[in-house]
Amino acid sequence: MVRSLWSAATGMNAQQVNVDTISNNLANVNTTGFKAQGAQFKSLLYQELQSVTTTANGNPKPTTSQVGLGVRTSTLNQYFTQGSFQESDNPAALAISGDGFFKYQGATEDEVFYTRNGNFTWALQEGGGLVLTTAEGNRVLDVDDQPITVDDGRVASRLTIDGEGKVYYKLNDGTLEDLGSQIGLWQFPNREGLERVGSSSWRQTQASGEAINEVNDGGDIQRSTINQGYLEGSNVKVATEMVNLIVAQRAYEMNSTAIHTSDEMLQTANQLKR
Repeated sequence: MVRSLWSAATGMNAQQVNVDTISNNLANVNTTGFKAQGAQFKSLLYQELQSVTTTANGNPKPTTSQVGLGVRTSTLNQYFTQGSFQESDNPAALAISGDGFFKYQGATEDEVFYTRNGNFTWALQEGGGLVLTTAEGNRVLDVDDQPITVDDGRVASRLTIDGEGKVYYKLNDGTLEDLGSQIGLWQFPNREGLERVGSSSWRQTQASGEAINEVNDGGDIQRSTINQGYLEGSNVKVATEMVNLIVAQRAYEMNSTAIHTSDEMLQTANQLKR
């Protein structure tokens, strides 16, 4: 019965992580570029109560008696399915159609992150000109890992970005001038291995593999496209998450009931009199 107490306790701990994960998904249902997570579970070790033995006449009896010791959270999977596009009034808003990621600088030039959140803006830089940044002010990088800058005297509302990420400037006569910059898009051999940083950014790890520049991949991967004037919403499915939340809550309650039942059985055993 003590074993049952600990097994049920591990179940409650695991379901608490499950509820926390689902709650985080629901909380970020309106977060641009957010990707949902899902908790996966793994059984703990089994304790052998009786080993393989033989019957009375010497025949083998290939059965054992084993009892499990509970459950634990094994992984928190990341789901990178495409989110729905949402129209934006921001002329620098960009949404990726495909498996690519934007790349931007962190606090230092050596620190880089990847994101699906294309809620960018053209910011004024020291010395004049414009630079493409994230909403937090971090510089977005081009295909050559350089900040995307525009010469002084340009108007942000006239800057246009095509499906390949190339930056153009609309002149007074309506023609487009190629500014020579192209927003970088990157893919990973195993994107599920990326380390999550914040709500909609990731960092490269050994599990994810080296980032692949879509421009220089040699045609081995399917290139993504950029849609200006749109943002990619989260891929959280509210109905699915609500069902998962109910299941997790019921599992938590059943483990709690198992603990209560084991406690009553121990109490009964302690009250037995000769």
